[in-house]
Amino acid sequence: MRLFKNGIVYTARSDQPEKLDILIDDSKIIKVEKDIEPTDQMEVIDAEGYRIYPGFIDAHCHLGMQESSIGFEGNDVNEITDPITPHLRAIDAINPMDETFLEAAKAGITCVATGPGSANVIGGTFAIIKTSGHCIDDMIIVENAAMKCAFGENPKRVYQDKNNFSRMSTAAKMRETILKTLDYDRRKQLAENDPTKMPAWDMKLEAMLPVIRREIPLKAHAHQANDIFTAIRIAREFDLKITLEHVTDGALIVDELVQENIPLAVGPSLHARSKFECKNLSFDGPVALSKAGLPISIITDSPVVPLNYLPMCAGIAVQHGMDECEALKAITINPAKLLGIEDRVGSIEAGKDADLVLIQGDPFDILESVSRVFINGREVE
Repeated sequence: MRLFKNGIVYTARSDQPEKLDILIDDSKIIKVEKDIEPTDQMEVIDAEGYRIYPGFIDAHCHLGMQESSIGFEGNDVNEITDPITPHLRAIDAINPMDETFLEAAKAGITCVATGPGSANVIGGTFAIIKTSGHCIDDMIIVENAAMKCAFGENPKRVYQDKNNFSRMSTAAKMRETILKTLDYDRRKQLAENDPTKMPAWDMKLEAMLPVIRREIPLKAHAHQANDIFTAIRIAREFDLKITLEHVTDGALIVDELVQENIPLAVGPSLHARSKFECKNLSFDGPVALSKAGLPISIITDSPVVPLNYLPMCAGIAVQHGMDECEALKAITINPAKLLGIEDRVGSIEAGKDADLVLIQGDPFDILESVSRVFINGREVE
């Protein structure tokens, strides 16, 4: 057991930090209380002068999918042979040996959702993983966490020579796949395990079944306001769970997004306006959405923005007017909730994973560095 004593603890549940002790046993937090009495069985870590935060979480990145090395090898983020690839899984491409894992972990990012990029109309499943380890199978929190889909410029640009030249085509292909999956599911149910009546097995439609059954959400890439509304329209049409990713035009449609109350992964805001649909890119987006009461998650879309800059992105949002407590939640408990893993990570509470970040200064200060990081109770070296 390890006992962290005398630290100023930011639980991400309370808006006020407190001087508390944290007791962990193996990979879990056991107690978070004042003045826990140490015993001979405890390794005591004196956290006097440190602020202690829950591990930071990025709800949308491509860690291990597009590695730090430049070139074709190591880039597995997009499958550009087919616009509809729901049967692809991030875990079959992630390389935990990429150096950006250690960079992220040492910066306090302990958990991420990582997966396919936005070239495809439907790209495959994201995985939720810890950032420490050598074998992806040992790092997984949720293997198939969400189905990536994309609206806007990327799929129409990548597949303009493969029958996807416009936004209309992208939406039509999305609907077609969902309708085929609904029909496939209906015919499977009617067959009632009679192999002679079963529809021909279809790997793509099998992968889409958790989506139409509301077991996992669509993770919808949408920058521009009209693309955001198309994603919402399709989700409503088929009663699907959905999270909105990027939401670059969010500041323009705050009232509508408040009414919809859909989980929002906002960013990367620390990035150039590299394409037309990002012309309104700024930190005004996350700030306006947060001030409207929406529990946003700030993302890097790494490697678009290096993953270790996630706390800095939250800090820049604070400089632009975001409440500091809300900015902390935007990289801890909010992404945990968006990803459906708040029972394990995102705050410092008894029963949760022992993911802790110790900093002597302010995590939002771009000149500050993390002192110590623990993932599942083990210190990152």
